[in-house]
Amino acid sequence: MKFPTAALSIATLSLAMLTPSFGQSTQDNQPAGVQQAQRMVPALASLTRALDSNSVHNGDQFRATLSGNVHLSGGTELRHGDVLLGQVVDDDTNAAGRSRVAVRFAQAVLKNGQTIPIKATIVALYTPDNLVSDESAVPEEVPNSWNDGTLQVDQLGVVKDVDLHSRISSQNSGVFVSVKNNFKLPAGSEIALAIAAQSNTGSTNSGL
Repeated sequence: MKFPTAALSIATLSLAMLTPSFGQSTQDNQPAGVQQAQRMVPALASLTRALDSNSVHNGDQFRATLSGNVHLSGGTELRHGDVLLGQVVDDDTNAAGRSRVAVRFAQAVLKNGQTIPIKATIVALYTPDNLVSDESAVPEEVPNSWNDGTLQVDQLGVVKDVDLHSRISSQNSGVFVSVKNNFKLPAGSEIALAIAAQSNTGSTNSGL
């Protein structure tokens, strides 16, 4: 299995394991981040189309479909195949790199059209190549070992020369950064998330 290498801290620690590892930053260890994390649960979703840093712009929307059922805190249930609506947004981390794509998942659309406001943080991304073993060419089970003690994620090499940075305290779901001029996140990539229903707004109906 070819899961990309991740790091607890880019500056101080790299791991030899090929599954993503998560770090907690004292910078992010604020009450708001802790409280948000305690309401979140792990989830997995599949990117429905490629995100190309050379062609996407702020405000562009994209979708990911849930790969399994998710029971949110408060009793809301999202089902396999429900859609998470994403948007390309400004990078609020000021991550260094030649090219970057910051994204935010803010809504889940159920099969009946109901829209659920959500808070979501990307904790890992696996491309289709990462999800197939060399021996069998059969997709492997996608890991998501996130827990509510994890407030910051730095996953190195999600795609060649592309790193993921995310924080629970951020309004954004994560930012993908590359030293190259452009990069692409392939369609079918599996996104591991920490997700919660937003408690300050109600659900609506979507015409999507």
